[in-house]
This record gives sequence, C-alpha cells and structure tokens, in this order.
Amino acid sequence: MSLPRTLGELRQSPFSESVLKTRHVKDELRDNLAKRLRQPCPIFAGIVGYDDTVVPQIVNAILSRHNFILLGLRGQAKSRILRALTTLLDPAMPYIAGCEIHDNPYEPICRRCRDEIEKRGDATPIAYLTPEERYVEKLATPDVTIADLIGDIDPIKAARGGHELSSEFTVHYGLLPRANRGIFAINELPDLAGKIQVGLFNIMQEGDVQIKGYPIRLPLDVALVFSANPEDYTARGKIITPLKDRIGSEITTHYPKELQTAVEITKQEAWTDRYAEDELVLVADFIREVVEQIAFEARDDNHVDKHSGVSQRLPITVMESVVSNAERRSLLTGDETIVPRIADIYAAIPSMTGKMELEYEGEQLGANKIARELIKRAAGEIFGGAAPAAWPWSPGGRRVDATTRPA
Repeated sequence: MSLPRTLGELRQSPFSESVLKTRHVKDELRDNLAKRLRQPCPIFAGIVGYDDTVVPQIVNAILSRHNFILLGLRGQAKSRILRALTTLLDPAMPYIAGCEIHDNPYEPICRRCRDEIEKRGDATPIAYLTPEERYVEKLATPDVTIADLIGDIDPIKAARGGHELSSEFTVHYGLLPRANRGIFAINELPDLAGKIQVGLFNIMQEGDVQIKGYPIRLPLDVALVFSANPEDYTARGKIITPLKDRIGSEITTHYPKELQTAVEITKQEAWTDRYAEDELVLVADFIREVVEQIAFEARDDNHVDKHSGVSQRLPITVMESVVSNAERRSLLTGDETIVPRIADIYAAIPSMTGKMELEYEGEQLGANKIARELIKRAAGEIFGGAAPAAWPWSPGGRRVDATTRPA
C-alpha cells in the first residue's frame, strides 16, 4: 500500500489525527514493546547475556515512559542497546516535507510549517522517516556547546530574509530539536560540561526548549537516553545532581558472567568467517574458551585497573588475530584449511595490550609480560593443567573433569 503524500490523503489514512496528536514517541515505544513481549522472540536481537538482568530493567523503563541511562564500563554493549531501541519504532512516521524538526502534520510547532499548512491546506506535501532516521546520537565531549544541542540564532538568516533576530525563521536548530518525534541519545554523559547539562533540564521536565533567551519555545516530543561510564564521574566529569534526578531509570550493565555467554558474544561479533566456504576456517571450542578466559583472568588480575574494566572487545579482537595468524600460516604452507592453534594466541598479544589499563605495578612489569601471563593462566584454567596426552576432548571441544581425566 502506497503511503499518503499530501495532508488531505493523510487525513483519510490510518495515520489519523486522533492517533498522531495523542500518541507520543514514548507511547509508540511502549505500544510496540508490548506487542513484542507477547511474541516468542528476543526483545533486542544481538544483545547476549542480559536476558535476566539488564533487558528486564530496560523493558520496565520503556513501559514506564522513562528517560533512562545505562551505566557500565567500556565494552558492555551500551551504545548497541541504545541503537536497538529503533526496532521499537513504527516502520514509517509522517511529517511535513522539508521541516528540519519533522513536525507533526496535525500539530505543527514551527512557524514555517504552520504557514505552509495555512497556505496549501490539504495539498501540503507529506514525507516519511524510517526508524533509523529517527535516532540521533551525540558523543559528549567537553567542547559541546548549547548551540550544538539546542540551537542558536543565525544572524545571516535574519539579514538575508529581513527577519528580526527574535523571529523563528532565524533559528538554526541543534541536534535535540532535529530529533523531535524520535530518540535522542547522548553517549558518555559525564563528559558534557555542567552548564550544558543544565540545558537539558527543560526538555526533560517541561518538554520544551528555549533558544538563546528569545521567546521561541519548542514543545518537543523526544525520548532521551544516555550512557555513562561510572569511572568517568571522577576521572573526567560527573552527571550533575539535578539532571540525575530528572532521569527516570538508572540501569547498570555488566560483563558476561559465564564463559559460554562470552563465547556466544565473540562468535557473533568476531570476523572469522572470511571465506564463502565455512569449512575453510575451523576454530575448536577450546580455542574459543581460552580466548574468553583471558578476559576473565584480566578482570581479576591485580595488575589491571578494576575501575577501568576489560572491554569485551578484547576477546573479539584477539579471536580475529588468532584466526589471522592461522590464516597467514596456511597461506605460507599451502594448507587449504585454517585451523588456529594455542600458539596462535600468543601472536594476538598486540590485540590485548591496548585494551588493558594497568596499575602502577603492572606498568613496571610491562603490558606484554602481563598479557603472556594471562594467556598462560587462561590455558591452564581451561585445560585443567592436564598434559596433551591426557586430553579426552569431545567433538564439541568440551574438557573432561579433572577427577575423571586419565593420568
């Protein structure tokens, strides 16, 4: 079915005035989430290990129509979760064509759109946004300004159009107004200067923004979501208390708690299927387990900074390097099949050292030495200290319990 292209056609379509006027973006997220909960499918495809912890909390926040923040160390899929929220938006959202802030055709808030409807009536052109186009993301940095987020008065527009500075026609909209009727995400919120965080108060409390002190108020319809690393609260900045008070839900993420969960994440993310024929790259399960165990060992190591964490990107990049070293060997020897070995993990040390923040003693020892020790401990944990001749590996690569392994 073709989508309506004019305001008159829109009035006769399922996008009725009563629905679009009363159904805000948080209602839309809530409704579509409720439908998905009734179906036997994952809430967020590709998010592994959070089914019983983080995902239920996010579901509760959306059902409550809350703005929320994800708190967690690096490499805990915070940004991926925020981007996955677009799957809860409608396939198409109508807006007045040409509008920078994607105005509701039935309830326009900007002067240009109101004038357009007054001039053209039912012939006003309508355009549509996809779910991905309704997601706006900004990485917070200390140099972000109010103009970047909210907007500013453009004197050049005023001069060219002959408008007064207080006219809406002189506004250059920032990222937040451009996210109207969508989701606006700010990553690493503590990095945002305190006075800029203050600029978010009004949109979270009253639902509108004021630009440059002029009487131009925009009642925006936007779902605000944030991410932050708890370590950043003291290292680079903090979330000011009044802003935290206005965030509906604070959800804490975590690293995989079980080895097999971590293996599944790396299988999903690591680039190991490099050829059309899957059988050309054969990675044994015990290789995958050793790679994941390295991250578990690093998170418990006293030489590694616990507050900084060890990103889940470490086993992902290590696995890619392990396969690459095996691939290099097969190219040199003419082997048709790429089969990583334990020795290949040592070749992946450059993929480890940059992903661990070391304590003072660790710095003295050196990242390379610590990486080698982590590999040694990880292999010992997975193999249980058995000699190669005593490895009764099953086809799936599962190790036998030490008490039943032959001497």
